Amino acid sequence: MGGAGTPEWLIREDAGQPVLLALYLRQVLGIRSPDELPHLRGIPPRENSRTEDAQALLERQWREFWAMTVEPQAHPSPVPLDLVDGFQTLLALPAEGADELRAAVTPHAAEALAFTQSAHARYRRDASPGSGTAYRAYASAIAEYERQVGRRAHSFELNVQVLPLSQRGVWWIGSLTIAVTDGLRGDVAAFDAAIHPIIAELA
Repeated sequence: MGGAGTPEWLIREDAGQPVLLALYLRQVLGIRSPDELPHLRGIPPRENSRTEDAQALLERQWREFWAMTVEPQAHPSPVPLDLVDGFQTLLALPAEGADELRAAVTPHAAEALAFTQSAHARYRRDASPGSGTAYRAYASAIAEYERQVGRRAHSFELNVQVLPLSQRGVWWIGSLTIAVTDGLRGDVAAFDAAIHPIIAELA
């Protein structure tokens, strides 16, 4: 967006399967963090019978996995990653230091994979690829911001994950990544209002 010498912005929008999978596992494992991010719709949170120490260890391993999933370039694993059986190529965990998480997620592989693929397919269907509507939504927000501040927007990158969350809203889930409820993303006027503060923060 932008020719030679002009500021450029790059916005990637998706309902990434690794992110959907991580959030599904968060819910069925009874992981609380990130505290501010709502649960996925239609998946009852599970009660867990772990000790406090076991839960704390699982939460720590999940947080590290979540950071690597949302922004892998910013959070590379210090050790090699191994694919987890049953998750095709969607789930890789550190070969060391994630044993408890690996053991906890394995029994959920089939249902987690089915949910992830279904939710991703629904996003692809709703996003109607090729229509250009996603690009226009962001371009108009940036144009409006430029009118308000009287200058071109600075170059920036933003990743947008459109997710079937139980509450409507926008949440930062990484330094360059936000989560947006699918219902909000589908509401042109509401999404425009919600994305403005994000653009203003970056541009």
